[in-house]
Amino acid sequence: MKNNIRVERAILRMTQQQLAERIGVTRQTINAIEAGKYVPSTVLALKMAEVFGKSVNDVFMLEDSD
Repeated sequence: MKNNIRVERAILRMTQQQLAERIGVTRQTINAIEAGKYVPSTVLALKMAEVFGKSVNDVFMLEDSD
């Protein structure tokens, strides 16, 4: 699964730590999600999308291999 988290954070000038604190996870979790090493739960995906003011589909995209 691909994601636009890094881009969305940059638009809001938000660090990984700030995003992590807003949604209740560690910075390492945000880093792993951005790197595609961890697929977030539905709840986390919804929380991130809400922070960015976007739909989940605008933040996360399925790849052909998913």
